[in-house]
Amino acid sequence: MTEPALAYEVEEIGAESVGTGNESFIPLSDPDITVAEIAAVDAVLRSPRLSTGPVAEAFETAFAGYLGRKYAIAVPNGTIGLLLALKACRIGAGDEVIASAYSFRETAHAISLAGARPVFADIDYWSGVLAPQKVEERISPRTRAIVAGNNNGHPAVWSELRDIASRHKLVLLEDSTEAIGSRYKGELVGTFGDAAIFDFSQPSLLTCGEGGMVVTDDIDLAVTLRRHRSHRLDERSSVVVSSAAPYQAGISDLAAALGLAQLERIEEIIERRRLTENLYATHVQSFEGIKPPYIAPDVTEVNWLLYVVHLGTRFSRSSRDAIAEDLRVEQVEATAYCHPLHLQRHYFDLGYRRGDLLVTEKIADRAVALPFHSHLTDAQIEFIVETMKDASINVGAGAAIY
Repeated sequence: MTEPALAYEVEEIGAESVGTGNESFIPLSDPDITVAEIAAVDAVLRSPRLSTGPVAEAFETAFAGYLGRKYAIAVPNGTIGLLLALKACRIGAGDEVIASAYSFRETAHAISLAGARPVFADIDYWSGVLAPQKVEERISPRTRAIVAGNNNGHPAVWSELRDIASRHKLVLLEDSTEAIGSRYKGELVGTFGDAAIFDFSQPSLLTCGEGGMVVTDDIDLAVTLRRHRSHRLDERSSVVVSSAAPYQAGISDLAAALGLAQLERIEEIIERRRLTENLYATHVQSFEGIKPPYIAPDVTEVNWLLYVVHLGTRFSRSSRDAIAEDLRVEQVEATAYCHPLHLQRHYFDLGYRRGDLLVTEKIADRAVALPFHSHLTDAQIEFIVETMKDASINVGAGAAIY
């Protein structure tokens, strides 16, 4: 039988070659896929195992090595990863976990899924990450953990957060679902928490469709995470009763093969995205009334999840939405970066109201996420920025930056 032909002659697969039904459409994200990823997935498809197996284990080993951490546990996504980490730390009903309400990914939902109460603290106006002093103000006798995120790729203030966690004997969990490859004081994100959680779905720069990873240096925590995640293969084929009821939350070898191939190319992917960032920086210089991307003094490197533009204070939430809609009319996929968690229905039912987190609300009301990936051309980025400028004139000309 003739083997099915694969497009190995194609150097990259992007929106322009896959076909979206609209060749002028500019997507929010577009994975950086080459023949290396195609070959890796094809090899698994030709193997006798597609479910969690040797390739998933190889991905775990490689990812732990990339970060310099001892253990990595592959999971379906960041939310499940955080849920398993909370379970492994015995955090649940009656406990409180301090977190940020400002995030693109809603990983913090895992706190509620674990049965604990999320306690939201406000953020720093410039970086968008948890403000350490606000975190300390939220600590109560029921507080068990702090979940701090590296929002949109910008690392949190890890030195101060570690000090707070140590003084109050709290677990420090690192939400790195938006920030693979960023560095704080020279160290990669994912190396600061007692455990750190990653997510590999779009628009992450390392994309394997769906998937995530929890990393830690604590062997007891790693063993417990694995026990909560899934049965071992030998347990599945016997009548052995395991010591926990697992979530069966691994990832397939197909996803792991894609992730492993992307991990081997991660520096190349980061560099290609940095070229896109530089093009944006060139074109937004003439865009008055916005707050450009900010990088804190202790942050060595930021790899943005998306290109987020912060509109000036004269813009309202409705004008932000109008600008995003104008971009979509012009076939540019754009969205609000954040709908704060404390204003969503589930958390509203817990007693949170608008006005509880003033900085979070002020920033979230004016943040627009623009397409950000390695397939964008200079002409496309110029068009995106010019379209946004034209739209902003209609709703808030001359807006103040701060």
